[in-house]
Amino acid sequence: MRHTDFLDNGMVAEYSGAGLLPGEGGGGSVRGYLLHRVKPHLPPWLGWGATGLAGALGNWRWGESAAAGVGLTLASVGLTGATWLMGKSTSQQRRLHSAVTVAAGSAWLTAACLAGPTTGPIDDLYLMGGPVVALSWNVRMVLRHNPEGAPSGSADGGLLEKVGLARAQIGNAKVEPNRVTAPVALEPGEQTNDDVSKALARIASALDLPKSAVRYTPDPDSERRGDLVIVPEDMLSEVVEWEGPSNLGGSIAEPLVIGRYDDGAPLLVWLPGDPEAGRNSTHILIAGGTGSGKGDTALNVLTEILSRRDVIVWFSDPKAFQDFAPLRSGLDWSAEGGTQTEVMVAAVEAVIPARTRWLGAHGYRQWVPAAAEVQNDPEHTCRSDGRACGCPGMPFLVTWFEEAANTLRNLGDDTFTGIAQEARSAGMSLVVSLQRPSYDQMSTSTRASLPSVIALGCDPRDEGFSLPETVIDAGAHPGAWGNRRPGYCYVVSPGIDEDRYPSPGRTRRFTIRAVPVMERLAAWAQRNGAHADPVTAGAVSGVAGRAYTGRTTDDGAPKPSALRAVEEEDDMDRGGLLVDPEDAGIDPEEELPGAEEGDDAPIFGQETGRKPSPEEARRLFSDALAEFETEGRMIVGPKDFTDWCDQHNLSRSWVSLRLKDAALDGRLEATNQTGRWRIVPALTAA
Repeated sequence: MRHTDFLDNGMVAEYSGAGLLPGEGGGGSVRGYLLHRVKPHLPPWLGWGATGLAGALGNWRWGESAAAGVGLTLASVGLTGATWLMGKSTSQQRRLHSAVTVAAGSAWLTAACLAGPTTGPIDDLYLMGGPVVALSWNVRMVLRHNPEGAPSGSADGGLLEKVGLARAQIGNAKVEPNRVTAPVALEPGEQTNDDVSKALARIASALDLPKSAVRYTPDPDSERRGDLVIVPEDMLSEVVEWEGPSNLGGSIAEPLVIGRYDDGAPLLVWLPGDPEAGRNSTHILIAGGTGSGKGDTALNVLTEILSRRDVIVWFSDPKAFQDFAPLRSGLDWSAEGGTQTEVMVAAVEAVIPARTRWLGAHGYRQWVPAAAEVQNDPEHTCRSDGRACGCPGMPFLVTWFEEAANTLRNLGDDTFTGIAQEARSAGMSLVVSLQRPSYDQMSTSTRASLPSVIALGCDPRDEGFSLPETVIDAGAHPGAWGNRRPGYCYVVSPGIDEDRYPSPGRTRRFTIRAVPVMERLAAWAQRNGAHADPVTAGAVSGVAGRAYTGRTTDDGAPKPSALRAVEEEDDMDRGGLLVDPEDAGIDPEEELPGAEEGDDAPIFGQETGRKPSPEEARRLFSDALAEFETEGRMIVGPKDFTDWCDQHNLSRSWVSLRLKDAALDGRLEATNQTGRWRIVPALTAA
């Protein structure tokens, strides 16, 4: 296996293997181990021996030639000068050491060729000076691998000096497959970690690598120490297609595998917290420009969630589930934007306190997998006598708002603020997906309450909206990708090591071949996934009424609510007369009633038709609210009564007054939007 390391020329070069333990390599013998350790130190000694042999052969060939003496002298001077010039790109110490070595060796060779290798002191100089020069290179090699004892800058060959970080030191590098991590110590009182962050582009240029391949992780306990991470090869260039979930039937508390990092490590995300690991529950923001692969990223996350046994998903998509249609039947509740999403937002707000009370009553400070099981443990009982209560478990709840910019535009930029701040304690995670999480679309309070972010390619000016400033300073730049590298992303989330934050990853791609697998996953979720617990179902039904139906059919088999709604709409008696029930008692032979006032053609300036009486109008209005509730349209306003007003000759101002009266009667509740009211289900109002 090939690895990378810093060499004295300041570049990232390759070498084979690291030190072997006794018994490894070389046939598994001690001799092989010793030979392996000695090999790096042999070149200077081989050069010493070759110089002596060349001197003996040269004397045999040119011992009596004056012209050869002139040529050898000129060659010696020329080689020494060339060595000095070629050493310009290395450190000053290495340049001088190389030039002195070449000058001494070439001078001895010239003398040996002309006078003879055993004449006068020539042989003594060879036997004493040669080993000294060879040993000096051996010592230099030892010091090169021990930067703590070497002069400043010897470990990086002047790399840091080139990028404006002179006198900074690089320590022993940790070499992994396609990843080098080197500790950096800066000049005390002269340099800070910010100086390294600003020099990352120059370091990448010096190493001939893209900027995303070089990042810096500061030491949280020091302003002058950190780790420089270099990934020479982009392992993300190869597209990996999604083939199925990573952990079918596992718990939502286990990591979601959504892709891989640039060094090949899996890209993981956690949603629930873990009190033993000290990890908090989280919400996720998925942000990326058009063409950045945001849809595939969302599918990676959603398929992982739906494959777990103890979670339910409420999903809103104003694009009518264009990307998520194969998975829709596995969702506990789906909405297509508009009024449906308004109802879902109101329902999410209502279930938070109900779920929080249940968790607190059963002794859970936060949701854990045990909360999704039947409560047979006396330590988690709501009974005052301490015996196991046997209450049904409460599955984890994921509320997902796709293309959330549409929802924020309709409901206000602080729509999710309360949800984001309170939902984590209720065993819930909020997932918000939009292209540009700027402050004119999402309130700062909401953005601050979304601890996790999957940042895909974007406009360079939008990087600060997605990623924390510290991660950008460490080398993360999604703006460098734009829409040219779909699926490339940075992930910041609890449970991930902070030094991984500036490491790019890539999610898997969904093609047409993934559709049958997604459909089978949705079918598995119908039959094996969790269902809403009584507390959650009761709270949402009290707000959404018939708009929330869950996934359970009459025979107990899970089924998508959308499919059941179609079946109920089509469930009608095909036999008998094709006549409305209210017209069944009309005698077709009876004469039509006489005209009433207002039924004839209108005169200019008068209203058409007959207005209902006040009592009749109020009854019609009550019937209209009941009809809206039956249809699942639980958020209404005057504009929803436009056709109704035209039909019954009533004005929108009259409807506005009746809405306020209905609110006083408890049939409606005000929402955060002016002029919008939430219908209180009839049973709840009663």
